[in-house]
Amino acid sequence: MSTLTERTEVASGYRAGRTLPLRVELVRQLKRRRTLAMFTILAVLPFVLVAAFAIGGEPDGGGNRITLMDTATASGANFAAVNLFVSAGFLLVIPVALFCGDTVASEAGWSSLRYLLAAPVPRARLLWSKLVVGLGLSLAAMVLLPVVALAVGTAAYGWGPLQIPTGGSLDTGTAAQRLLVVVAYIFVSQLVTAGLAFWLSTKTDAPLGAVGGAVGLTIVGNVLDAVTALGDWRHFLPAHWQFAWADAVQPTPEWSGMIQGTAISITYAVVLFALAFRGFARKDIVS
Repeated sequence: MSTLTERTEVASGYRAGRTLPLRVELVRQLKRRRTLAMFTILAVLPFVLVAAFAIGGEPDGGGNRITLMDTATASGANFAAVNLFVSAGFLLVIPVALFCGDTVASEAGWSSLRYLLAAPVPRARLLWSKLVVGLGLSLAAMVLLPVVALAVGTAAYGWGPLQIPTGGSLDTGTAAQRLLVVVAYIFVSQLVTAGLAFWLSTKTDAPLGAVGGAVGLTIVGNVLDAVTALGDWRHFLPAHWQFAWADAVQPTPEWSGMIQGTAISITYAVVLFALAFRGFARKDIVS
């Protein structure tokens, strides 16, 4: 006669924490064509910009105000900073939405999600593995772009200090440290997109729906931030602080904007990740 104790016994040697190891999930995601395609696009972008400057000449603001774009060809460090500037608003949103939004929904779309859970992989463990790998790939994409841009820019324009549009410069060592801060801040600011994509990924079986929804909502946030009639309400939008990292590439950096942006982004992200875990724990898995 079976008892409750007998029915809840698990196989000898089974450890929930050892199911779906991060390295296994990482290898699976790295082998996917969309991962290779995304990394290739980011790696090619610096070459495209160098070609554009070679064809069109050095950047010129055409006015009395000098911007970061106008200093793109001053040094490799400037070129790397410009690549981050032109990418942070939209291009870097795509890999974050892709790596975090495609991960769970794709398993559902392939009808393999229920088999993973029957392995058995605990739901929380499955989400945790996929979230960590998704965020890791997103960070790798953000690091890849400035690293390639720095190498390409140094080859094209030489190694030198980071020229600041408002005057002055940062030596190469300081510039490298500040660019690391910039990459870290951009990653934190994109956690909201990651949270949106991951939450939507647990709600739909269509990967494009999760990825597109996250990108679309991020664009909506950017549009709302442009509506000056909202006044101080815009301060609660993550998009309002997405370029606060520009304060880090000044002779005397200003951190207040980045601190506020970090607090807003992390708050939104924690709520969205919590919703994803809570909803998935109660979801009927039929695919």
